[in-house]
Amino acid sequence: MKYETKMFLLAVLVILCFASIGITIGFRQYLLSFGLFLLGFILMGFGLKMKRKQGL
Repeated sequence: MKYETKMFLLAVLVILCFASIGITIGFRQYLLSFGLFLLGFILMGFGLKMKRKQGL
């Protein structure tokens, strides 16, 4: 898979995580929203690490 495709899919996953936080707060699932918050930041950090390693 090309680098751009991987980064695009990773960015979509991060956006979905952060968008899902609002939905889970609406359903009062605070533990799940906290988990999605952490997952979003972990995925974002992984993407930044991949970008730094690629040298872009």
